[in-house]
Amino acid sequence: MKKILQIEDNKANQILVERILSQFDYHLLHAPDGETGVQLSIDEKPDLILVDMGLPDVDGQTVVTMLKQIPDLSHVPVVAITAWPEDKALEIAQRYGCDGCIVKPINVKEFPSQIEKYLAS
Repeated sequence: MKKILQIEDNKANQILVERILSQFDYHLLHAPDGETGVQLSIDEKPDLILVDMGLPDVDGQTVVTMLKQIPDLSHVPVVAITAWPEDKALEIAQRYGCDGCIVKPINVKEFPSQIEKYLAS
């Protein structure tokens, strides 16, 4: 069973992702802020990490940079989830070492295949 960590402070966004992915065979983990997300990543070693770029404690870009510097996690795909305009989101996600970007509002129909694509990479 693939393990997915969502680092997201917005409860509605967290619930939406859980509802969409609960119908699939994934083990979902959640962190409400960047610091907790980094620690949970170290402890749980997920197969995919979804990071909101607008976190309350540490910005998403810093979280991604921290995750990519941890040897045990350097191979784990990290995907930015953001409400920024798509062109800016993709540019920033690439600049900070993300493996991809999903723009909010999440497209409920496309989201599962997006997740599958990142898990397969």
